[in-house]
Amino acid sequence: MTGPFVIRVKDIVRSPGEMREHAFEVSAPEKWGEGLVSVDAGVPIDLDVRLESVHEGILVSGTAETEYAGVCGRCLTDIAEGVEVEFQELFAYPGEEATDFEVQDDHVDLETLVRDAIVLSLPFQPVCQPDCPGLDPATGERMTENTGSEQREPLDPRWAALQDYTTDHDEEAPRLRVENTEES
Repeated sequence: MTGPFVIRVKDIVRSPGEMREHAFEVSAPEKWGEGLVSVDAGVPIDLDVRLESVHEGILVSGTAETEYAGVCGRCLTDIAEGVEVEFQELFAYPGEEATDFEVQDDHVDLETLVRDAIVLSLPFQPVCQPDCPGLDPATGERMTENTGSEQREPLDPRWAALQDYTTDHDEEAPRLRVENTEES
């Protein structure tokens, strides 16, 4: 069993209490993620991994750091951001509990574990900045902070005849005078 995410654990297999730490860099083997942002193939991933032998198998915990790239969900500007995720999983010995991860030939393969942790941490609706104003609905151009206040939202043509009626003209309207008349 070989690959950039494969770690040999022969020296700690079935030795509860033994621990090893590894820090290494790998490249994403393929594009990870399908939304507006993803980790492209070949992007470096820094891994800091701790392997602990327990009775049931090898407990793997650690962090992965990489960078995702894509577009802002509001204005479609290109963005690239760093992402750091933590992960932990028990790689069971063969024949022990039924799990998705197993120690195979005295090795653990972290690729699926790391990929799942990174993909699940990617933002569903990424933005270039928290208050991104998005695109102008009329022109399709990227709005900036100052363009939003200067431009007036286009008026629906069905309401155009009413645009001359505003609350500013209320003072000119005749007032209804109500007199209190009491009958004796």
